[in-house]
Amino acid sequence: MAALFLVLASVLVLALQPWQTGEVYATGVGEHRVVMLADGSRMSLNTATKVRASHSSSQRLVEVEAGEALFEVAKDTSRPFLVTAGETEVKATGTAFLVHLRPSSQAVSTSLEVTLIEGQVVLRPQTGLLAAAEVAGSGPVVMKAGERVRVDGAMAAPRMSKARVDRPGLDRAVAWTRGESSFDDVTLNEAVAEMNRYSSKPIVMVDADRLKALRVSGLFRTGDSASFARAVAALHGFDVREHSDRLELAPR
Repeated sequence: MAALFLVLASVLVLALQPWQTGEVYATGVGEHRVVMLADGSRMSLNTATKVRASHSSSQRLVEVEAGEALFEVAKDTSRPFLVTAGETEVKATGTAFLVHLRPSSQAVSTSLEVTLIEGQVVLRPQTGLLAAAEVAGSGPVVMKAGERVRVDGAMAAPRMSKARVDRPGLDRAVAWTRGESSFDDVTLNEAVAEMNRYSSKPIVMVDADRLKALRVSGLFRTGDSASFARAVAALHGFDVREHSDRLELAPR
């Protein structure tokens, strides 16, 4: 009996361990990586991204700890594909969508973005927060292809009803998979923050309060901050000052 118990315990540990720990995949600054999961799903990881993937007989789970990933989910109606980011859960069966989680320390207004490329996904608080969401009178968000949901902070119950939905250009949303950053009349502050994601030598705006609201459009290579800075400088009449640890954009 004791021997049988030890064998069963060993099997249980081996069965549960992959589900508890999973495989960790990460990229450095400026790096892209494509990962094929055991179920046939494909993950494309953008710069400075870290995810943890695991699976069981009943579901497939990926936790986005930081960064941005494109998920192309293999169809399996018996095992939903769940992506968690912060306190938000994205549920799919066979579809393609983007998840972008920004650390709260960044000077940006949105900490989570989910963009649906095709199919359908459902956003909701993670299981432990569902009761609070129901009390708050807010239900899950069912996304349609082409939509982007943006949430300030984690998608806890008080924020569910404040999720903002729009329809960005999908080609622009996945431009980073081609090594490009595409901007369509965005603020200079947003464009600089995006370009800085791909470089260890950041662009710094001198007199940022004066410059940050200026508008930028164009297609730029990710990681080529110098070309971006020169183009913006030529457009708005700035100076570019290059230092060993940063590029400065300064008004003349």
